[in-house]
Amino acid sequence: MTKTLRILITAGPTIEPIDPVRFISNRSTGLMGYELARLAKKRRYKVILISGPTNIRPPKGVEFLPIETAGQMYKEVRQNIGKADILVMASAVSDFRPLSFSKNKIKKTRKDFTLKLIRNRDILKSVSNIGRKNKILVGFSLETKDVLKNAADKLRDKNLDLIVANKVSRYIIPFGKGDKTVYLLDNHGRQNKLYKWPKTRIASAILDTIEDLCYTPN
Repeated sequence: MTKTLRILITAGPTIEPIDPVRFISNRSTGLMGYELARLAKKRRYKVILISGPTNIRPPKGVEFLPIETAGQMYKEVRQNIGKADILVMASAVSDFRPLSFSKNKIKKTRKDFTLKLIRNRDILKSVSNIGRKNKILVGFSLETKDVLKNAADKLRDKNLDLIVANKVSRYIIPFGKGDKTVYLLDNHGRQNKLYKWPKTRIASAILDTIEDLCYTPN
């Protein structure tokens, strides 16, 4: 590469508090984002890693910014996007959060409890037109059906350069360790299926594709 690339990576889940002991979250382990950060650092990128709660130790030599909520991740991404040539949103950001937070624990003695949710801001879409020039934007898509169609729609809607598409079902678990199958779709119409690869190898292929996009004319 002709210059040191600066990459901003988000990883892990976000959590949305209901009361002091309960929250909404998802099954993301953060492994993919951390593998991307580790390999990017090994390739001599300057790496900023914004992560929700995980059980993974951050790679040495990266700038690590821990967060919990989608709102906190939104703030950190917006504050750091200007430092980056590449944004990879590998995190599983909660789409919704509780409308209100109870300062006291909600007791189970209540007969019924209705939880009202509101939409969180779409972080990736919000930054797609801010300082967009000369930046590579990468998103992830997790679907139960129409995986490629939904991923392609998201690629266009969010003005991305690359999207990594996963499927989840009763028998296909994309979370955590083990061999996984993903699709890489880029904004030049190219598609690459990675069939039953370990996440380290998938992360390497994603970085290879990003580097190709960095030096491919639009």
